[in-house]
Amino acid sequence: MPKTDIARRVYNHTWKLDPIVRSLLDTDFYKLLMLQMIWGVYRDVDATFSLINRAKSVRLADEIEEQELRAQLDHARTLRFTKKEMIWLAGNTFYGRKQIFDPDFLAWLEGFRLPEYELFKRDGQYELHFHGRWHDTTMWEIPALAIINELRSRAALKSMGPFALDVTYARAKAKVWEKVERLKKYPDLRISDFGTRRRHSFLWQRWCVEALKEGIGESFTGTSNVLLAMDTDLEALGTNAHELPMVLAALTNTDEELRASPYRVLQDWQRYYGGNLLIVLPDAFGTASFLRDAPDWVADWTGFRPDSAPPIEGGERIIEWWRAHGRDPQEKLLIFSDGLDVDTIEEAYLHFRGKVRMAFGWGTNLTNDFKDCAPDRNDALKAISLVCKVTSANGRPAVKLSDNPEKATGDPVEIARYLRVFGEEARVRQPVEV
Repeated sequence: MPKTDIARRVYNHTWKLDPIVRSLLDTDFYKLLMLQMIWGVYRDVDATFSLINRAKSVRLADEIEEQELRAQLDHARTLRFTKKEMIWLAGNTFYGRKQIFDPDFLAWLEGFRLPEYELFKRDGQYELHFHGRWHDTTMWEIPALAIINELRSRAALKSMGPFALDVTYARAKAKVWEKVERLKKYPDLRISDFGTRRRHSFLWQRWCVEALKEGIGESFTGTSNVLLAMDTDLEALGTNAHELPMVLAALTNTDEELRASPYRVLQDWQRYYGGNLLIVLPDAFGTASFLRDAPDWVADWTGFRPDSAPPIEGGERIIEWWRAHGRDPQEKLLIFSDGLDVDTIEEAYLHFRGKVRMAFGWGTNLTNDFKDCAPDRNDALKAISLVCKVTSANGRPAVKLSDNPEKATGDPVEIARYLRVFGEEARVRQPVEV
């Protein structure tokens, strides 16, 4: 792949030259994996996704021009999967034996386009919503976040000259490489790129992926970004996300059904993918409550992704649960992915080394760490906690509790009901930066 002078490209970029989302494959792999099951099992479910800016002090509508945002969103709606992309998707297999994507699903996907959006301003923030069938609206999450984050980066860089841009990117590259050099000390470390949704830009994410590929070699296991996986000959990585239990919970009619909904999701997933992709995401309504009520068969899954719990505390809780269910943690896998940087990766790795298999999904602090890189202070280059969450399913409010109350989303009345059903055990309030 030819190398791009990113600073020069940023200085010269125009709308015609540089659309932010270039392909429908420019998304996280778990979106396509979930989409296949949603299309196959929940085809008649409606779902609304909404932009949520947790960094209330950042007034997005003041930083990003509405016309530019609409132009990028409209451009994304013109995209279709190309023949090359469809062939590549069809070639993805489980361990070289079974196709990941069913031919009927791929035939439907070939004609896919992103649905319409609803956009307006309120109190310095953008209200951005996507309404429609779940199998349509779910695909907006990643491109919408990528568009807004990159537009914010572009706005922050707009006033900088070519030399200032050159210095900024040189410092950011050196910063990434310093992190790479620290990680090289641990040859059995397993790192992947999870940084699509809050990246500085597509070009910068590509640079980071290529830097990791060269810098840590086989320790770099792949990327969640499907387009970059295809273009850089890496493995596309992903399993499932919080929206699955959030939607199924929203569709329940009783407290008993609500309490059982996280496990129904896993049963549906296992039926769809067999013995593959069996990674549990336990924290949608609190990890402690999930483990307390989990059936024994959950312990047979390959591993857990303790997303919002503090890595060491969350990991130890899961290890203890495995042991209580007669499973050997050394045969299991923990995937850490929440707000990681080199310090937290190193700390968790050293703590759990020899106890359990580990993998690390490195996100925003890989693909959007420009702190102190600009010649003059530029707070607009700092990444913010921006999410696009499912907010309703079939007209019912969707809720996420999380292990961190600061990450809870949903109607306050429904949040209170969910807390009554699931409890608040081991939820720890932590500042959310990215």
